[in-house]
Amino acid sequence: MKLESRVLRSIARRQSVVVLRAELAPLGSHAQLSRVLAKLVSDGALVRVSRGVYAKTKPNRFTGKLAPAAPFETIAAETLRKLGIEVTPGTLAADYNAGQTTQIPMAPVVHTGRRRITRKIQVGSKRLLYERDC
Repeated sequence: MKLESRVLRSIARRQSVVVLRAELAPLGSHAQLSRVLAKLVSDGALVRVSRGVYAKTKPNRFTGKLAPAAPFETIAAETLRKLGIEVTPGTLAADYNAGQTTQIPMAPVVHTGRRRITRKIQVGSKRLLYERDC
């Protein structure tokens, strides 16, 4: 069985939308896995979210084109959870959730506390932003 088919089968069996490269490491060598993941991204079976982080895709019901299988906020939250990074909603989202304002925050922002995070999490044109205590 080819590595590509083993990777596809492993991804299909997973419940989560986000797939870490480290979860697929037992299937093959680093170079082989790099080639297979790059091919799956170019074919549209996966979307690259960050370094070593990929998301599943599914056909869009309106256009028929492949799109991420979950909204960006869900993908970002699951990515941070799998990487073990603890965050809370940003200041604007917390104010909206508490009912202190009626303005809906447009940019996805998370609060990291005193921790400095430089990982870029992006799907298409949407990018996760960080705010932290100084």
